[in-house]
Amino acid sequence: MAVKWKSLVPTFLKEIFRSLKRKKRQAALLNQQQSGQGLTKEELKESLLNAGILHGDHLMVHASLSKMGFIEGGADTVVEVLKEFVGADGLILMPTSPIARLQLDYVSVNPSFDVLNTPSAMGKVSEVFRTSAGVVRSYHPTEPVAAWGAKAYEYIKDHTNKNTPYHWDSPYGKLIQHGGKILYIGVSLDNAGTHLHTLEDAVDVGFPVYYAQEFRLPVRDYEGKELLITTKVHNPEYSKKRRCDELLPMFLSEGVYREVYIGKAKTLVFDAKKMFDVMVSAFTDRGVTMYNPEGIK
Repeated sequence: MAVKWKSLVPTFLKEIFRSLKRKKRQAALLNQQQSGQGLTKEELKESLLNAGILHGDHLMVHASLSKMGFIEGGADTVVEVLKEFVGADGLILMPTSPIARLQLDYVSVNPSFDVLNTPSAMGKVSEVFRTSAGVVRSYHPTEPVAAWGAKAYEYIKDHTNKNTPYHWDSPYGKLIQHGGKILYIGVSLDNAGTHLHTLEDAVDVGFPVYYAQEFRLPVRDYEGKELLITTKVHNPEYSKKRRCDELLPMFLSEGVYREVYIGKAKTLVFDAKKMFDVMVSAFTDRGVTMYNPEGIK
């Protein structure tokens, strides 16, 4: 199995590299703003139409605001346009995990998750969406999902019924059941591959993808009451072995997604049900997983 070069780089060097990338992105955004090259609200709507997003769609969004280029109004505009585009009879979901790094490191300090006040670590768009009007959030302490639309509560209400985050009655599973779409705006499966985990929660993939110990974590609900939620977290030894983007050729050949651009961001538009069906079939037939994308030969 190939070793990812990033796993060999010391943490302090990674932080320096990230800081340099942030400064470069900020300079590019400022240049776009000053030269009038930014994305307008109407152009953003046109991009969503080109991506095949329709009124009434059920849509999960993973988005990198900086990759989209300069947008007047920033994340607020993105959230506003998404809501307008799918409409109140549609649905928008966004992962709003409070965890920026490894789940095990996070839960080991027994954090208290406040559904109303704990911020999302999944980027500016997700945080603006989480705090916007009409949005509700699931109580899962490590992988909460924010939802807006006619079926928002239906999507989030069963998220903590099982001890893993991506089970069939989670928001991730329900998006598959409702034939929804997934937008990866400026991100890929390597850094936003939550739906890949639905396979692991549906079948035994033959790897200890979850850490052996379960955790009971305090959660403060919408009424201010404290609950204790039991959950498993990912095994960091196997998290390091993921090769998510190596599944993209398979998904592309099976017609699971297509590529478009939203602003300057390469965007992958996935059919959630087809994605799941292809994962199950590829695993059943050839042993394909994100840990073994070439399958068993």
